[in-house]
Amino acid sequence: MKSRMLTFAALALALPLTTMAAESGPHGHGAHAPQKITLNAGKKWATDDALRQGMSSISKTVVHNLPAAHAGKLSAAEYDALGKALSTQVTYIVQNCKLDPKADAQLHIIVGDIVNSIDVVEGKAKNAERALGVVKVAQALNSYGKYFDHAGWQFITLPH
Repeated sequence: MKSRMLTFAALALALPLTTMAAESGPHGHGAHAPQKITLNAGKKWATDDALRQGMSSISKTVVHNLPAAHAGKLSAAEYDALGKALSTQVTYIVQNCKLDPKADAQLHIIVGDIVNSIDVVEGKAKNAERALGVVKVAQALNSYGKYFDHAGWQFITLPH
């Protein structure tokens, strides 16, 4: 548990620094512009085995739980367990994924979305239904598939 919190703390500290560096550019232009994920000169970003393994595991977990979450059938304990399972995989990715710095900066946008969504899944976000967190993780995973080269990636059908 302590290791997980330290990893998330390190990630939380790294994300703003990466965001500021990516947004400010060589002359400081766009320092206040929101960061948006982009392709690598029109192509998807490269991935490594650790990233593919972690994201595949997150995807399987979300696909398994999304229908029940959408139907309002997950208990608080099930949401807590889901949040823990997702956090474990994010920690694995953060500790083991080694990407090119530009690809890594793009990945941080997606990982940041997932981490924020896990807070919703775990009930830590005020005025947000926990099921919305599951949907938000699915949306982040779909963005990952759109921008990262992961052979065989399956997009998640989102509830209406």
